[in-house]
Amino acid sequence: MLLSLISLNDDDITIVTDAVRQWCCERKLDIDSIEGRHAITVAVDLVQMNTDCDRLFAELSKQLDHQ
Repeated sequence: MLLSLISLNDDDITIVTDAVRQWCCERKLDIDSIEGRHAITVAVDLVQMNTDCDRLFAELSKQLDHQ
């Protein structure tokens, strides 16, 4: 999990973890679960693709809910 985050700056790490925590909370999943770890990877990819931080949760949900 930490390897995914290492390429991000502190602000981006906060944005990713906040979005993933929200996503996991809404689905009653632990962030350390397989699903939570996958969500972190997807969120990091989205941030690296310059997804607007205000849309990160929505885009994360869209991608993960369709898998």
